[in-house]
Amino acid sequence: MVGPSGCGKSTLLELICGLQRPDVGTIECAPAVLMPQRDLLLPWLNAVDNAALALRIAHVPRAQARERARRLFTELGLAGFERARPYELSGGMRQRVAFVRTLLSGKQLLCLDEPFGALDAITRSQMQTWLTDALRCDRSEIGQPTIVLVTHDVEEAVVLADRVAVLSPRPGHVVTMLSIDLPHPRTRTDPALLALRERAMSALGQARLA
Repeated sequence: MVGPSGCGKSTLLELICGLQRPDVGTIECAPAVLMPQRDLLLPWLNAVDNAALALRIAHVPRAQARERARRLFTELGLAGFERARPYELSGGMRQRVAFVRTLLSGKQLLCLDEPFGALDAITRSQMQTWLTDALRCDRSEIGQPTIVLVTHDVEEAVVLADRVAVLSPRPGHVVTMLSIDLPHPRTRTDPALLALRERAMSALGQARLA
């Protein structure tokens, strides 16, 4: 989902995850978990224990929870940093730890709210590539979740997503739904991708003027 600030993107994710109640209507979806823009890692826990937190809350024994987290650390490029405290990790690594924690929640629907919004441009691009690869991995243990991604970055949306919902200013509603039928990994200079980006940008501009 892309749209201007204040149109209700984050609120919609909170509604999907049951953190807010709708004033009217209902939302029907698979069990969902929210990954906010800030990683919210606990500073007194090391990286692997932060990642295993959802499992510990679900009363999974500590050794088993750590082992499950370690397997994903190896897969997602965090091997060797299991004992690092959050302040010892880069911004991108902290976001990966937070993503492992989100994956291990076991939810079928993952809501990511501007997960790379606080990162510099180079790290953000690297994390976009990393997330694409991470979501393509086959994980029989946790399955393949559906992702709902909120972003202000139209290019990020068309690079990562299969469908892009363009929202209007407040009160937000869908003005355009784009299907992105391009294989991964996607090249940012691909003319087809650039055309989709321009369609999304045009829809945003028209929505602001409406």
